[in-house]
Amino acid sequence: MNRINLDDVRKYVEKNIYPEFHERRLESLKKTDLKGLIRKKNPYLFRAKRIETAQELIESLLNAKLSSSEEGIIGHFLEGLAIFVARKTLNAHKSASHGIDFEYDQDGTHYMFSVKSGENWGNSSQWNALENDVKTALRVLDQSQHGKDAKCYLGICYGKTKPTLKRGIIHQVSGQAFWYMISGQKNFYKDIVKPIGYQAREHNEAFNENKAKLINKLTGQFIGVFCDKVGNILWNEVVKFNSGNLEGDNAT
Repeated sequence: MNRINLDDVRKYVEKNIYPEFHERRLESLKKTDLKGLIRKKNPYLFRAKRIETAQELIESLLNAKLSSSEEGIIGHFLEGLAIFVARKTLNAHKSASHGIDFEYDQDGTHYMFSVKSGENWGNSSQWNALENDVKTALRVLDQSQHGKDAKCYLGICYGKTKPTLKRGIIHQVSGQAFWYMISGQKNFYKDIVKPIGYQAREHNEAFNENKAKLINKLTGQFIGVFCDKVGNILWNEVVKFNSGNLEGDNAT
């Protein structure tokens, strides 16, 4: 294994964290409109929380949307970082097999990795798809007369679950153990924290400014459509707009 230069990691993170995370967060804001925001979130949940003001509802809806979006964005970034590290340390290369992110040879064994950001990444159907992808990759490798043992791994970027065997053929390794496996450094999972925060304050200031403007804009629009003359939220209209789909009682 090659020892990775942490300065290379820092440069990679600083180059990619802005377009991958901060820029896409702003893009998510720009693409948000009132109709889409109301239609994609559960109105019953916010009614159960007894939200009384339009601004509070808009903020709650927007925060719920952004949280889901940000989790996906940072997850994609971490997956890319893991692939970058493996290329540097293990001379890994992009796999031609569907569902496999990278592969490499080490000590007479051929390793194939699929990378996910968190441990709760997939449902039963997604696990079945990964299992089929792994079986196909192993079959192709066997047919190529590679002549080496093969192991398939699911690398999880964060989480404390101990290494375990899934579906009888997929070795799952998470958090520190995963980063150690591809970097050779036990503290690597902590070393990447600092560069990931690169210029976070500056980017967050711009993001929060745009977010505040959007909240004000959407709150005004919401009041005009979903509040009565004295300012009460018309929850029946909100739910109708979100879920009404029978003829004669559907929202446009």
